[in-house]
Amino acid sequence: GLASVKCCLEEGLEPTCFESSEDIGGIWRYTDSTDNRRVTVYRSVITNTSKEMSCFSDFPFPEDFPSYLPHSLVLEYLRMYARHFDLLRHVRFQTTVLSVRKRPDFPASGQWEVVTESDGVRESHVFDAIMVCSGHYQEPYLPLASFPGIESRFKGQRLHSREYRDAQAFQGKRVLVVGIGNTGGDLSVELSHVAAKVFLSTRSNTWVISRVSDHGFPLDMVGTTRFNSLLEWLLPSALMRRIKFRKFNSWFNHTNYGLASSKSSKFKVIINEELPFCLLSGTVVLKPNVKEFTESSAVFEDGTTEENIDVVLFATGYSFSFPFLEESVRSTIDDNRSLYNRVFPPQLEKPTLAIIGLIQLTGSIIVGSEMQARWVTGVFAGWNKLPPPSRMMAEVLKRKPPAKRNPSERENLKMSFVSYTDKIAVCAGVKPSVLRLLLTDPQLALAIFFGPCSPYQYRLVGRGRWSGARAAILAQWQRTLKPLRTRVVTDTPDSSSGWCWLCLLALPAALTAGLLFSKHPQPGWRPWAGAQL
Repeated sequence: GLASVKCCLEEGLEPTCFESSEDIGGIWRYTDSTDNRRVTVYRSVITNTSKEMSCFSDFPFPEDFPSYLPHSLVLEYLRMYARHFDLLRHVRFQTTVLSVRKRPDFPASGQWEVVTESDGVRESHVFDAIMVCSGHYQEPYLPLASFPGIESRFKGQRLHSREYRDAQAFQGKRVLVVGIGNTGGDLSVELSHVAAKVFLSTRSNTWVISRVSDHGFPLDMVGTTRFNSLLEWLLPSALMRRIKFRKFNSWFNHTNYGLASSKSSKFKVIINEELPFCLLSGTVVLKPNVKEFTESSAVFEDGTTEENIDVVLFATGYSFSFPFLEESVRSTIDDNRSLYNRVFPPQLEKPTLAIIGLIQLTGSIIVGSEMQARWVTGVFAGWNKLPPPSRMMAEVLKRKPPAKRNPSERENLKMSFVSYTDKIAVCAGVKPSVLRLLLTDPQLALAIFFGPCSPYQYRLVGRGRWSGARAAILAQWQRTLKPLRTRVVTDTPDSSSGWCWLCLLALPAALTAGLLFSKHPQPGWRPWAGAQL
C-alpha cells in the first residue's frame, strides 16, 4: 500500500489509501492480542530475505540494521519510508472499504464507486482507478475436513498459527504441528524449547536450507543473481534439480532425516537453521500426514500413533478473498493465475483495476509488489500500454492449468524472483541492459550480472530513475558487513586483486550472455507474455 501511494505520486496521480486499522505496518505491526481479525507475525519472527534484497528500490535499509530483521526493525523501516516520502497524508486510517463497484458508464469511463465506513459513518467515493493492496495473508486456512475426528472426537486444544504469539502457553505440553512451511518449521523449533514433545506432521517432500550461505553471506545475496537465473533457463530442469538437491544435501542428508528424496520432482523449500538439530536431538519428531484423530491421540498414515496430544497447531497457511469487489469481478479471480501478469483482471473493458502483492516469489514480496505498483501507475498515467483484453485473456488461459488447486498449496503463487521482477520491469520500461552497461560501465555490469539482483538495479534507467542506484549496488556488500563490525580482527592479505582477475575472466562470459539475451530473449520477458512458474 505505501509503495502504491508513492508510485502514484511519482506519476502525478492523486492517491487515497484506505486502511482499516489505526496504523501502518500490516502483518509487521506485531500485537500480543489475538482478538481482532488482523493478521500479524509472531513475536520471534525473523525475515527470510535479507535487507539488501528486501528494501524499496530507492530507499535502502539503514546500514547499521542487521541483514535479517525482527518485526520491530521492519516496522521502523516502513515508518521511515512513509516519513521520508510524506505518504501518511494520503492515508485514511480506521476506514473500512465495504464495496468497490463499476459505475454505470464504466465501459467508457473506467471509473469505480467505492463505499467506505469510518466511525459508523458510510461515505461514497468515485475513483478513476483502483489498486487492491491487501495481499494474500488474509483468512486463515483450516482444512479441518481433511482430518477426521479433529472436530468430533479430539478433546485437546486446536488453533491456527495466526493465533500463535509465543511459546509460553505451551510449557510442558505435547504439541502436534501440522504443516511444514516456513511458519511450521519456525514454530516447531520454538516450541521445542518449552514443550514436553513436539511432533511435526507433513505430507510434502521438504528441503531445509539456511539463511547463512557461502562465507557467511546472506543466502539470497549469493544465490539470487542474473547469472544463476540464466543457468536455470539454459540447463534442463532435471539437471537443475540434481544440482540443487546436491547443494541442499551438502548441509545434511535430507533422506536420512525423512524430509525429502532426491527422486521426487515435487517438493518445497523452507528456511530454517535450527530444525535439523532439533530433529537430530529428538526435541522435534517428524511424522507423516495425519490420518485421523481420537480423543487424545493422532493416528498417522504410516499406521503409527502418538498418544496424549494436548495441542494441535495448524500451520496451514492462508487463503485470500476480496469480499468488497463486485461479484462480476470477484468471481473471475481464482488465484493470481487468473490475472494478466498476476496483476490485471483481463476481462475488464478498461484496465483500471489492479491487484498488488498477490504473489509469492523466491525473493522479497516487497520488491515484487513495488515493481507491480510502478508498472500499474504507469499504465494508469498513460505511459505504459497494455495489450487488448482479448490478448490478455488468451495469455491467462494459456498459462492457467484447468484444475483448481487446494488453497493451502502455494506453489501456484510461487515464481522466480528474477524472472518475474524482470518481466514486470520490462513492462514498466525500467529493466537495465547488461549488454549496454558492459560497453559503458563494465564494473556496474559485472556487479548486476554476477552479483545480487538487488532492487536498486531497477532504478538505473527509465522513469523513476534514482541517482543513488549505482552507488547503492556497488556498496551493498559493505552495508551487509557493517553491522558485523562490532569487533574487528585481522585476516589474511587483501584478496581484492584476485577479485579483479575474476572479473576480468568473467567479462567474456558476461558479453556472451548479453549477446545471447539480445538475440534469443528469455520466454516470458515480452510485455504481453504470461508469467513463468
